[in-house]
Amino acid sequence: DNYPAVKVLQEDPPTGVSGAPSENNIMLWNAVIFGPVGTPFEDGTFKLLIEFSEEYPNKPPTVRFVSRMFHPNVYADGSICLDILQNRWSPTYDVSSILTSIQLVDETPAFGCVHFRWYHFYCT
Repeated sequence: DNYPAVKVLQEDPPTGVSGAPSENNIMLWNAVIFGPVGTPFEDGTFKLLIEFSEEYPNKPPTVRFVSRMFHPNVYADGSICLDILQNRWSPTYDVSSILTSIQLVDETPAFGCVHFRWYHFYCT
């Protein structure tokens, strides 16, 4: 199998996330994050698109929420402010680690990242 990450994510996904490539394009993935318990997102199901370029794993994929999110680290277009998807990217990250990191952002917003006003509303 040329795509071990697909097999691992489908056979042994991390808690609270799932994902798979689209039927026609291995470079475009559909993913779901289930809202973490004890957060404002608990019981929510949030869909994402992950788009890989030919430069992956040397460059991070583009990840965005398809589901609307009111979160200080998510822009109106669904793109996510997350350091591992930008300046702290490492070729060792796989889809599981990306989705798990996004899920953790749901629990603890990164201060100073996107919307200070949203951060204030989110945290109060």
